[in-house]
Amino acid sequence: MSGYRRLIVDKADGVGWLTLNRPEAGNAFDALMLDELETAWGDLDNDPEVRVIVNTGVGRAFCTGMDVVQVARDKDAMRKHSRRTRDAELKISSWHCDVWKPVIAAVNGVCAGGGLHLIADADIVIAAESASFVDPHVSVGQAVAYEAITLLRKSPMESITRMTLSGRGERISAQRAYQLGIVSDVVADEALRDTAATLAAAVAANSPTAMRATKKALWRSLEVGLTKARNDASEVIWALRNHQDHAEGVRAWREKRTPAWQPLSSVEAQ
Repeated sequence: MSGYRRLIVDKADGVGWLTLNRPEAGNAFDALMLDELETAWGDLDNDPEVRVIVNTGVGRAFCTGMDVVQVARDKDAMRKHSRRTRDAELKISSWHCDVWKPVIAAVNGVCAGGGLHLIADADIVIAAESASFVDPHVSVGQAVAYEAITLLRKSPMESITRMTLSGRGERISAQRAYQLGIVSDVVADEALRDTAATLAAAVAANSPTAMRATKKALWRSLEVGLTKARNDASEVIWALRNHQDHAEGVRAWREKRTPAWQPLSSVEAQ
């Protein structure tokens, strides 16, 4: 997928790769990258050949948040995205862009500030040993909100509150992030991409329809009470019993072969 200047977007064997590519700026979000992220998430989610998306970065940083240099020098460039922040209409992460394919974040270095959107909203997060997490918002007089609120669903409140109130004063190491449930695996730096590819391949082998339904059920359960979440889930499970993948999965298991899954229909992709 060509045409991107701040991202590298490609695909292979059912896996879409969305790689932040501003290593000279710590993969910080400038206006162009923010525009491209919205487009890239849509391109990958709408591509029938892509079953899972891996998000990572080039260089020593995963993402260092907003480009403060551009914010200081060219306020007009960020005006649209400032309005989106005000109106809760951000288009940075997979969740913001209504991506219902599985998303794996492979954190290759420091993840700071607005970069936390990408890990808070991913389905699975793995990290390199050298990765770290920091939220400097309060250190520059800004409130922390969106990213931390979602992270509270993954990690104990005190741990996230401590990170947000410490600002620049404290970083969470990859190993500590693993202990707190922010990431599910920590691997050697040089093994990160291969580990992400192996994990993505395992995910991509499953029914696209079943994974999309599962992701929707799990994420939407965070917004409702337990009883409603379980009732909604029963409807999802029952609806899939009439889908071709339900019968195909059983046949493939019995015949000891790889399932031939159906592609997502236009209705299921909504």
